[in-house]
Amino acid sequence: MLSRIAESLFWIGRYVERADDTARLLDVQMQVLVEDPGLDEVAVCDQLLTVMGIEDFDGVPNRWSILKLLALDASSTSSIVAVIGGLREAARSTRETISTDIWSAINATWQGVPMATSMRPPEMFAWVRGRTAMITGIAEDTMPRDQGWYFYSLGRSLERADMTARILAAAASSGAQVAWSNTLRACSGYESFIRTYRGIEADRAAAEYMLLDRWFPRSVVSALMEAELALERLERSGRRAGFADEAQRLLGRARTELEYRPLGEIMDNLPFEMERIQRSCGTASDALTSRYFAQEEWHEWSGRVSL
Repeated sequence: MLSRIAESLFWIGRYVERADDTARLLDVQMQVLVEDPGLDEVAVCDQLLTVMGIEDFDGVPNRWSILKLLALDASSTSSIVAVIGGLREAARSTRETISTDIWSAINATWQGVPMATSMRPPEMFAWVRGRTAMITGIAEDTMPRDQGWYFYSLGRSLERADMTARILAAAASSGAQVAWSNTLRACSGYESFIRTYRGIEADRAAAEYMLLDRWFPRSVVSALMEAELALERLERSGRRAGFADEAQRLLGRARTELEYRPLGEIMDNLPFEMERIQRSCGTASDALTSRYFAQEEWHEWSGRVSL
């Protein structure tokens, strides 16, 4: 497969997941601020900027400036609007490879952005989640399970592990009693969590579920496992050892450090531990880029944790 096409498919997976998870993260934080008016709004917004890796914010943040930066501003590479633009560009560059249905869904999402940005925030977040779910479902149904699929799956899984780690860090840092319940709901995991833990609602149990549950597809461990599986299958499809092995080593170490350490050690400093996951995902992505993709800096990404 041409490296240009492989890279585009990898980034389609990343962009779809980034748009979805940014909407989920903003939904959580906006709900927390509404439901717990005693919170320090500036502190919560500052923490969200830190979680998203944004260090150069100008002024005093509030919920509306954060909404503009992370959702509405097309000039901000961190925003949902910009991510959808990047998704459409990545799809356009690999138009000869993806199905007509995938292209139509992505293009319709891009065309619907002006309408979505005029909605109330909760409605916009729901729209983004619905559109990304549609794109993901069409990809699942129409993409052959060849190298292209593995690159797409790899990008999506890496981004999901990274963004779930950010969502967990935001919930742990907010200090709000409703943060974990809202986080589970935003990640569509509240009902399955209640079934798994037999109705017990506790911060520690919620964090454990989103970190370690192998059956919950949005957990950090589940996403890392999917990324490792995609890498393994890419190697079987004809690639030789190289930077892909380094990516497997990084992701495997990150996963085992979560699975085989006492949960208490992780919970004692959850934001720091989630930053480690983000670093591992970022370094693994760099290794993949060096191994598989042409060195053309046409994708601009933000929110990376400093290495």
